[in-house]
Formats: sequence, structure tokens, C-alpha cells
Amino acid sequence: MAKKLNGTVIVTYRCNARCTMCNRYKAPSRADEEISVETIKKLPPMYFTNITGGEPFIRTDLKDIVRELYKKSDRIVISTNGYFTDRILDLCKEFPQIGIRISIEGLEETNNAIRGLDDGFNRGYETLKKLVEAGMKDVGFGMTVQDKNARDLIPLYLLSNELGMEFATASLHNSFYFVESGNIIKDRPMVAQCFEDLINELLKSNSPKKWFRAYFNHGLINYIYSQKRLLPCDMSFDTFFIDPYGDVMPCNGTKDKEVMGNLNEQSWDELWNGEQAEKVREKVRHCDRNCWMIGSVSPAMHKYISKPIRWVIKHKFLRFFKKKKYSMYENAIVRDYRDGKVTKEQLDALSTCDMTAVANDGLSEASRERLKDKSGEELVAADISEN
Repeated sequence: MAKKLNGTVIVTYRCNARCTMCNRYKAPSRADEEISVETIKKLPPMYFTNITGGEPFIRTDLKDIVRELYKKSDRIVISTNGYFTDRILDLCKEFPQIGIRISIEGLEETNNAIRGLDDGFNRGYETLKKLVEAGMKDVGFGMTVQDKNARDLIPLYLLSNELGMEFATASLHNSFYFVESGNIIKDRPMVAQCFEDLINELLKSNSPKKWFRAYFNHGLINYIYSQKRLLPCDMSFDTFFIDPYGDVMPCNGTKDKEVMGNLNEQSWDELWNGEQAEKVREKVRHCDRNCWMIGSVSPAMHKYISKPIRWVIKHKFLRFFKKKKYSMYENAIVRDYRDGKVTKEQLDALSTCDMTAVANDGLSEASRERLKDKSGEELVAADISEN
């Protein structure tokens, strides 16, 4: 019996948000090209599936997609900006077991400035509360931590904790998926200090899940200092992404779109075991981007569990009597930067940021053709008004 995989289904590149760290909203997919239910049926068995976008709830047939994925996945989590409250609540009535993660980038003023959605914080927050009131168990926040919002990290975590919700974190990245090449943390010590504070909050809890989430955030400090990943990356081996055009990719973190095959045109076995997939895996084996995003880290933490376990034991139990169980200065690179042994310019050069690069977008020719006459914002606004 073939092992189950970890999959992410990007159902659309259309998005109604205007996030400062992501230009996907400027490069939307065409609705008539987006992945169909028939192609969804060809996906393999999965132990976990993330449905994302763009904004997945722009698709009015999302319920049909979830219905098919439900047959082949042990667990489903949908990432959303929470704006389409009625659609989210309607879907969750049929699928109360799924998870919902709403992207909130800080407290009200900070969030609305970063995400560019009118009243975005209140819309997302109200959606979360309504989901909890409806009896949904697996709901929470997702936050991309950066200079602009790092100081909101602890207040937002405490808010999620008070509501009994999950709290997921990420940091800035550059790739074709985000249509961005210039994202970078400018004040690494400040942002790392905020992560340190969060890690200590997580370690104070009685939840083993939060202890391992502390390890993940420890890895984010390592990542923003442009260091080698704490765990190997096995994307394209036991994990995959599929985009709105049916292209199967190793991940969403590559500079250029790397295609293993197209599920619209191939069977899963033909694609996954094909020559092109092997060529992409060879690239992954030599990838030096050192991403630390949940899509690649979560399966790695399960696969290489001994290292996170040792870290948790050390910080949760061996430091039992220490009020502050974790310090960012445990990381040699953080000390070296503080002591002037490494410069900001040296760390910047190791990051995925490339201010002189042309950002790729991963669009089809037909999707790109539409952008000659109208902006992505105009195209998506028209799609939403029609539905």
C-alpha cells in the first residue's frame, strides 16, 4: 500500500486582499482555468491537506472541492483571510471537522495596514468568533511576522489563547508564489526578541503541541538570520503542492515555478514517478533557500522527531526552575551578529531577498494575457461582483 502524502491544493490565485508582503493579488488566475473537481479526484490519499490561494473562498464551488478532498484526506485545513464570512460558515456546517486558519497580521491598525482590506481585522475576528460559536473545534489565527507587526505578536497570541484558538506563525519569504523578491527583515534583533518572547509563552503552557510550536518558532529565528534549516527538507518526496492550473510542484518557496507534471493531463502515478518529477527532486536535493515554512517543516518535524523532542525536553523540563526557559542568544549566529562578527549585509546576502530580481508569477499565458488590459485588482473585483 502506497504511503499517504502531505498535500497543499492552491485552488485559485485570485485574492481580494492587498498584502504588502505578497503581490499575488496583482497576478490572479483565470477562473475558467482553475483546478476542477475532476482533477481533484485524481489526487492521491493524503494524511493532511491544506487548501489555500489566493483567497480560496472566492471560488463558489469550494464546497464541491472539499467534498472530494474529504474522501481522500485524513485532515483538511483551509487558509483564508476570513472576509467571506457567510461562505465560510456555510461550508463549515457541512464539514465541522475541518480546520480554518484566518490570516491576521496583528492588532486592528497593524493588520489593516498590512493586508489592505477595509475593516479586515474585525471581519476576520468576527468570523473566528462565529466559527467557535457554531461549535468548530479547529480554528485559529495565522500571522506572517515582520518588522511592521512583530510587536503585536504576543498580544495576538494572548488573544488567541484567551479564545482557545490555534496560533500559527510564519515570516517573510520571496518566491514565485508570493510574486515577490524583495521581502526582508530589517531589524533582526527586534523581531527575534519578539519570537523569543512568544517561545517562552508557549513553553509556559501545559500543551505539548505548543511546546513543539515553540521549536518551530525557534527555527524562524534561525531562518530570519539566514541560516541553514534545522531539519532536512523533503519536499517533492513525501509532500507536494498543486496549483490552480493542475501543475504539481515540490513547494511554494522556489524562486521559479518548478513543475513535476500536470495532473490535468496525467494520472497521479504517471506524474509522481515520472522523469520530470525526478529532475525536480534532484533540484530539491541541492536547494539552498533554507525556507522554514509550515508546509515543509511540519512533515519534517514528524519525520525527524528526535531533534524537536530533545529540544523540547531541554527547554521545557531541564530548565524547569528557570523563569525564562529560552534565549535567542543560544543561537551562535545571534551572538555573532550582536558582537559584530557578522554584518547585516552578510546576512542579507544569504537570504532569499533579491532587490534586483524580476519577480516571477507562475501564471499561465492566458492568465497573463488578461493583465494587458486590466489590473489584477480590477479582474478579481469583477469576479467577486459576479458571484
